[in-house]
Amino acid sequence: MRAVSWKAEIDGIRARRERAAQLGGDDAVAAHHGKGRLTIRERVERLCDGGSFREQGPIAGYSELDESGAMVSFEPANYVLGLAQVDGRPCAVGGEDFTQRGGSPSASGLRKSVYAEELALRYRVPLVRFLEGGGGSVAGPGQKRRPDGGAAVNAPPRFRSIGEVMARVPVVSAALGPTAGFPAARLVASHYAVMTRDTAQVLVGGPALVERALRESATKEELGGWKVHAANGVVDAVAADEDEAFDLIRRFLSYLPSHVDALPPLRPCDDPAERREEELASIIPRDRRKIYDARALVAAVVDRDSFFEMSARYGRSQITGLARLRGRPVGVLANDTRFYAGSMTADGAQKVRRFVDFCDTFHLPIVSFVDEPGFMIGAAAEKAGTIRYGAQALMAVQQSTVPWASVIVRKSYGVAAAAHYGPEGHVLAWPSAEMGALPVEGGVAVAFRREIEAAEDPVARRAELESQLASRTSAFPRAEAFGFHDLIDPRETRPALCDWVSWVKPLLEAHTGVRAYTYRP
Repeated sequence: MRAVSWKAEIDGIRARRERAAQLGGDDAVAAHHGKGRLTIRERVERLCDGGSFREQGPIAGYSELDESGAMVSFEPANYVLGLAQVDGRPCAVGGEDFTQRGGSPSASGLRKSVYAEELALRYRVPLVRFLEGGGGSVAGPGQKRRPDGGAAVNAPPRFRSIGEVMARVPVVSAALGPTAGFPAARLVASHYAVMTRDTAQVLVGGPALVERALRESATKEELGGWKVHAANGVVDAVAADEDEAFDLIRRFLSYLPSHVDALPPLRPCDDPAERREEELASIIPRDRRKIYDARALVAAVVDRDSFFEMSARYGRSQITGLARLRGRPVGVLANDTRFYAGSMTADGAQKVRRFVDFCDTFHLPIVSFVDEPGFMIGAAAEKAGTIRYGAQALMAVQQSTVPWASVIVRKSYGVAAAAHYGPEGHVLAWPSAEMGALPVEGGVAVAFRREIEAAEDPVARRAELESQLASRTSAFPRAEAFGFHDLIDPRETRPALCDWVSWVKPLLEAHTGVRAYTYRP
């Protein structure tokens, strides 16, 4: 008996796949390229290992058929999603197709985008999102709107899976064009967010909506360009172009496990653990009022070329980033004395809180280089709610369970200093270390105010008192009282921390799983 052929249906699969590969069509793709942006399929191809992408729902969309059932036209879903390898590691990768409807989701495109988090959770792999477009739209003149009835009454909230995925796998999002509404919310619901400098804007509402609602006239760049969001912490990095964004994504993921039930990957390291950098012996100025290069300090200690800074333009008195010691990924905290002498501001505290939670989620030991003069003071600091955000940072640190090592390189003062020492942490100090309730200058101003005011030369008397008290801040008495684990030659810092990161390996092996925290103020 002759077998029945399925040729027509098989041809229908091929035709839909070929049409889906064309995205919005040649004219729409050319217009997109003319704006200096890649298509979603080109982005996936450039990020992922060659030939590794396996699309989910490749023929999702809407087809029109003639009376015989033959396809007349096909409109593919405007969201591309699949599993792929990124530097040899399985990842879920997806993003909007801006060449159709400006990225505003079609019915099938929305279903695919909502499935992105579920896909990453199901296979326990990192999730990479390429964001471009708006979250919703209304039908314009001549635009067809197909009723779909909306979500079922018992459908799970869309942000539930977004919250769940952040607790279990690394999530990276890149805004590579205008990104508004729900995609903008997805951008910040990530462990690492990047935007391109000249082609991306991130907006809750665009210029037309803002003009209509608030009578404010502003461009997309003024509302949500890179200068706005690098400074306010919405993004962790700004890339010069899309290829740099892909490189940042690969580098970020290289420090992290694929999911919270695994440890971060250990890399081969040819940087000697016993390396001693001479510059560290003099990097801290004897003049306490002078600044120094904290990033150079960090680079001299961690594995060569391993420091990967995050949120560099936000909360600038606090430095956060990833690095390696003996090939093992660690989180790094430091103070940048170029900004408010390193004092913890309201945004700096929020930056620290988010970073500590991130490190604790993915089992990254934290190394803190401490030069903290305390919470920022003054009218602007009080209006910003510095003490509340500071208390949240302190709670995040004290609730963390990942191993900590703190190196006191200079100041460790006030309540804010507690944000640099984790529970049961390993504490080292340099000869330049000093600590107390208040910095010398503030302590003198408070305790000797009347004496200074009554002096014949108040300025000279203040300087004399500050000099006298500064001479008493030597780290030796505390070291002799076993107030640190060790007072070290600064050149011994790398060897000491390389030893420590080996000691904490058993603690990390017991640290896997999902983290949970109690209420924070």
